[in-house]
Amino acid sequence: MLKSKNLVPKSRFLVANSVIIIVFSILLIRFFHIQVYGHNEYKIRADNNRIRAIPTAAPRGLILDRYGQILVDNYPTYILTGLPNEMDNENWNFSVISACTAIDTTILIDNFDRYFRGRFIPSRITRDLTFEQLSCIEEHKHELTGINYIQFPERSFPSGVNMSHVLGYVKEIDRSLLRNMVDFEQYDVGDLIGWQGIEKQYENQLRGTKGLAFLQVDAFGREVGTVKDINDIKPIPGKNVFTTIDLSLQKTLEKAMSSYKGIALVTDPATGQILAFVSSPDFSPDIFTGNTTLRQWREIVSDPTKPLLNRITNGLYPPGSTLKMITAIALLEGLTIEQNEELECAGIYQFGDRVFKCWKISGHGKINLDQAITQSCNIFFYQAVQRISLNRFINLCRSFGFGSKTGIDLPNELAGLLPTRDYMNRRYTSRGWSRGHLLNLALGQGDLLTTPIQLAVYINKIATKGNTFIPHFLLSKVPEPTNSINLNEQTWIYIQDYLLHAVTEKNGTGSAADPKINGTNVYGKTGTAQNPHGDDHAWFVGYAKNGNQMASTIILVENGGGGGKIAAPIARIAFEHLFNKIIENRLAVK
Repeated sequence: MLKSKNLVPKSRFLVANSVIIIVFSILLIRFFHIQVYGHNEYKIRADNNRIRAIPTAAPRGLILDRYGQILVDNYPTYILTGLPNEMDNENWNFSVISACTAIDTTILIDNFDRYFRGRFIPSRITRDLTFEQLSCIEEHKHELTGINYIQFPERSFPSGVNMSHVLGYVKEIDRSLLRNMVDFEQYDVGDLIGWQGIEKQYENQLRGTKGLAFLQVDAFGREVGTVKDINDIKPIPGKNVFTTIDLSLQKTLEKAMSSYKGIALVTDPATGQILAFVSSPDFSPDIFTGNTTLRQWREIVSDPTKPLLNRITNGLYPPGSTLKMITAIALLEGLTIEQNEELECAGIYQFGDRVFKCWKISGHGKINLDQAITQSCNIFFYQAVQRISLNRFINLCRSFGFGSKTGIDLPNELAGLLPTRDYMNRRYTSRGWSRGHLLNLALGQGDLLTTPIQLAVYINKIATKGNTFIPHFLLSKVPEPTNSINLNEQTWIYIQDYLLHAVTEKNGTGSAADPKINGTNVYGKTGTAQNPHGDDHAWFVGYAKNGNQMASTIILVENGGGGGKIAAPIARIAFEHLFNKIIENRLAVK
């Protein structure tokens, strides 16, 4: 058998060797790039596969009263999450969890879908797990895939008061809410955000900074331990907020108002600080922590007493006779009445074809301005108010803060209604309006509507002779002045004397507000506001002084009738509590 030599052309040999060298060179270069040059990048990728970073929630700051007593605290609760890419059999997982928690699977699935952000990000399934529920889930852990639970700081309210309209509440962020948020980059699905009250107003202070916990997982995503070479990032708690509230006074007034619809508000005219804030009825502050059943929630929403309404900043009421000082100031400043000038009150007053009545059917006889405020005579003011113009009256009301928001540090405050001449022209285009409407306005009736917080600014301006501050809750806040009112000094003296006599005189309508504490003077005005939807509302507005200490109070009892009979005694409770404490503190210092 003949054999021939396997001869390869030299050129082909060189080409083949070159190809082999180039291929191996590329492999070596790529190997060097991966193993040496790209070491850090691929190490990070590998670590991402073996290390799971779990966000740890930062506790929100506490909310405290002026003396450091806790109003809102945090307590640990547990949240169950599922990692979508590791959940092999979702239906089985949800059925096991439902058996352990007694929560319907449809609710669990709905929660899981609502908080879903991606297959590699944990999605919330349920919250507020009890120890027994956690124990059951742990017993079935080998049957579950991608299921974990984390500790979460929930809000709690240990003080024993409601203050629900002040403290507000937090809301859990879901995907739909996150999409509509302006500062969405600062939050994740499942985070808590202040939604009402102080929780919302001071969200930036109360919200902390989240941390990260690093866990090691195997190829199946199961946790196998902690990561030794990476330190966890600890969360930074939010800052505590000290409020101006006096907790003991708040408790006292919540108890005093517990059987009434209305408000009790106490402020410091010299600083604008709010010492007590009661809107009754209110609701338990933990209603939004997730522990309220659907039936309980429906009962609250449909309650005819409207416990969800913040009556102090959002309730609109006719102020009644508490507004008579506006008319008195207009008369004194306009020099349209003498201090001792007397007008006749026969119990009724006819203006055109309308008849106006005084609360005292037999009439007060001849009385002057001081006696008219002391005894709250209506007929006197029906006659006297005709000496001033509507514009003069409205402008004076505006200077005392009516018709505009006070600027209190709570969201969603209403501005009330101050009926200007333009408003009256629009409102009564068909039949017109007359001076008879001014008679109603002089007694705080008719189209005029105010919020109780506006009445607080009003009485504080009288107490400070026109120089008070915006009501606020933040203790460290630098007081912001309201617009000042410049009146003749003698006018301020007269008005304050009238208010003092209304409480201290035997026939004064506000005498029930006097706690009769040595050294304490109480100034006040009662009001009975007509209510087209039921019985009259009872008002008391006033302030008390003891040395350099001063406090004002606004009391409203809806459908309570006469302010002197029901509102003034509640004001006395506030003054007794506050000024007895002031005297005790002085004695303790001595």
